[in-house]
Amino acid sequence: MSLLKISDLRTYFKMEGNVVKAVDGVDFELEKGEIVGIVGESGSGKSVTCLSIMKLIPEPPGFYPTGSIEFMGKDLMKLNTKQMSKIRGNQISMIFQDPMSSLNPFLTVETQLTEVLEIHQNKTRKEAQKIAIDILERVGIANAPRRIKQFPHEFSGGMRQRVMIAMALLCRPELLIADEPTTALDVTIQAQILELMKDLNRDFGTSIIFITHNMGVVAGMTDRIVVMYAGKMVEKASTSDLFETPKHPYTNALLSSIPRLDIDDQGSLTPIPGLPPDLSDLPSGCSFHPRCKFADDQCKAAYPDRIELSKDRMAACWKVNV
Repeated sequence: MSLLKISDLRTYFKMEGNVVKAVDGVDFELEKGEIVGIVGESGSGKSVTCLSIMKLIPEPPGFYPTGSIEFMGKDLMKLNTKQMSKIRGNQISMIFQDPMSSLNPFLTVETQLTEVLEIHQNKTRKEAQKIAIDILERVGIANAPRRIKQFPHEFSGGMRQRVMIAMALLCRPELLIADEPTTALDVTIQAQILELMKDLNRDFGTSIIFITHNMGVVAGMTDRIVVMYAGKMVEKASTSDLFETPKHPYTNALLSSIPRLDIDDQGSLTPIPGLPPDLSDLPSGCSFHPRCKFADDQCKAAYPDRIELSKDRMAACWKVNV
């Protein structure tokens, strides 16, 4: 049985008389110990998908017209707020994009770490402090007994992100959701954070959903990749298959816009023309057709069906070369 199975997930928002389809029919599974990447430009629905898994979407304006999220045999959609609060931070943890805004500037790192253990595992303050220091050392923060007494502003951006990772791992969750955890970090710190997450996945067996717009990051990080555009899942494949033979024009466009070290003469990079569509006013047919060089009348008339290319491979495009 899969650790996580998402079926026909739709997350909509009622905004000024319009319905914004932020997530519109997402399906994927996550096995124990697996790392799955969700990629796409800003506004593609990546973060909303994972906030929906955590049931952190405010209702209203958000609502879920369809969908199920089965986690360890339980459908999270059927759980109430109290039941979900026992799962969040305990069995499912999330690392948010900006560690400075995610950490409370008025509380010490110790207070913010130990309360997680006190709430979810009924640890005493002394027990929680020892575990918190151990996990800070595990994520690479030197002199943890002293640093734990400090406030977030006394840490660098990379160190704050390490604190967020430590907080997410305190209860040894089954699933870790990382929402662009390397955003705004320099490349050296970014590499350290990615290596740390791979180590934690290997050592603890933690399954990870890794959200990013950076195709280069997921190349050496993930087992499988889900590509999203305008709230929909347009391609799903193993990481190696996706990079070797992308099937959707959007996936191909993403790969063409980044430098490749494995190609001797890549030539100039090719940007994706235009901008992602307004989710409250989507174009007819395939949402990507205004930016796609392969688009024709069929693409403009109707949204393509998903084509199952193999057991673990899917693409939603009229031009898929089966």
